[in-house]
Amino acid sequence: MIKRLLLALLALVLLLAAVLAVNTLRKGSRQLDVSPIPELAVDKQAAAERLAEAVQARTISSRTDPAQNADQFAQLQAMLQARYPKAHAVLKREVISDLSLLYTWQGSDPKAKPIMLMAHQDVVPVSPGTEDKWLAEPFAGTIRDGFIWGRGAWDDKGNLIAQMEAIEMLVASGYQPERTVYLSFGADEEVAGERGAAKIAALLKQRGVRLDFVIDEGLLITEGIMPGLAPPTAIIGVAEKGYLSVQVSFDAVPGHSSMPPPAGTSAIAMMAAALRQVDGNPMPASISGVAEDMFATIAPEMGGFSRVALSNLWLFGPIVRQQLEAGASTNAMLRTTTALTVARAGDADNVLPGQAQAIVNYRMLPGDDSKAIMARLQGQIAKSLGHERFSLEALPGASEASPVASSQSEPYLLINRTVREVFPGTLVAPGLMLGGTDSRHFADISDQIFKFSPVRARSEDLARFHGTNERISLDNLAELIRFYHRLVTMGAKASRTPSTRSPT
Repeated sequence: MIKRLLLALLALVLLLAAVLAVNTLRKGSRQLDVSPIPELAVDKQAAAERLAEAVQARTISSRTDPAQNADQFAQLQAMLQARYPKAHAVLKREVISDLSLLYTWQGSDPKAKPIMLMAHQDVVPVSPGTEDKWLAEPFAGTIRDGFIWGRGAWDDKGNLIAQMEAIEMLVASGYQPERTVYLSFGADEEVAGERGAAKIAALLKQRGVRLDFVIDEGLLITEGIMPGLAPPTAIIGVAEKGYLSVQVSFDAVPGHSSMPPPAGTSAIAMMAAALRQVDGNPMPASISGVAEDMFATIAPEMGGFSRVALSNLWLFGPIVRQQLEAGASTNAMLRTTTALTVARAGDADNVLPGQAQAIVNYRMLPGDDSKAIMARLQGQIAKSLGHERFSLEALPGASEASPVASSQSEPYLLINRTVREVFPGTLVAPGLMLGGTDSRHFADISDQIFKFSPVRARSEDLARFHGTNERISLDNLAELIRFYHRLVTMGAKASRTPSTRSPT
């Protein structure tokens, strides 16, 4: 009897192993099969010097003061006009909301839908107290050790300068686009883009413009970041998460600390109980939507157990999800995140405050919406307190998650192919942008919006984003120029040759 049970168990194990092997092997590569292209000659030293000059303009934007550092933005824009004369002689230049720029390169085919390249002029400030940790002065535009150092070298003047370099080269060569090409350079992306990108999008909508695709800053070419994935991997953002901050207010009777109220009824006690409930019960996680598409794309390129697990989520899904939830960035791909960001109450150690306030920040997955999240938060807090003597207020700046661009669309395949041509050996997969970009403002005039920066990044580089010692290599800057040059050359054709996939 025991022998028969052991044999049956062995048979089941062998059957399971066979199923896993078949599932793994039948899911072949989704990578496009591209032919090599000659490497575009780029004067990377000259381009680096122009980026360094752009970095020297302290274009720090302000949410409350539209004119802050207007002279610095003027310095940057004068530099663009001086260094790219051929582009400025051909492209129409418009100043929007005093500081933002819209360029139009008129195409020869008025029936072909235009395309748009985006970048932003503004940068984040250097965090106070970190100045001495920079290896080069943040706004000096230092070129050293094969890198351009400084605030904005990566985010996002690297993309802006690379786009202008590519356009200048194309104009100089006599190239004429069939599709109209727009360049959108907002001046307030770091503070929500309402004065720049939003106004540019509204203007184009008013003019009846419908864009074939939009490409803005976003996800990167990562190297050595994902376990089990050896080649560099370009993740093209096909959507970005929404943003919602909710202020929760708790009212109580103020008084002297010598006579505290019953336990759990002070403003601070109510806030603490509510926040414990909210923090301890996050939105559910799942490997679905964009995340599922990304993992299905990279699974065939992985080795060992990683490939087996990602190819058989029907069995290993809970294990994979648990592993992903352990990392902050990977967890954020799987769920609408909940972050407790602000808590305010009291101003004296012997006084019971009459009010306490907290702010809960949500970054919403596509498919989740702010009304449902507000209702969920209301229920969570009411459950923790046993009453509803509190109030919720959605703060300004909220935005729903963006629509999801198709990873099967012609524009996505164009970007995919361009990456594979300019960065040979690089894998490409769709992904979800966790932060916000200016491109979300263009959802009304384009269905195909992508968030991707062809910037190479290893694990140690990620802290440089909005952090200390921001930099980009001269070699990578040259690659950015080649990428945008190729993208415009092929993307601005009225009719494009469909991409081909590798056999699966």
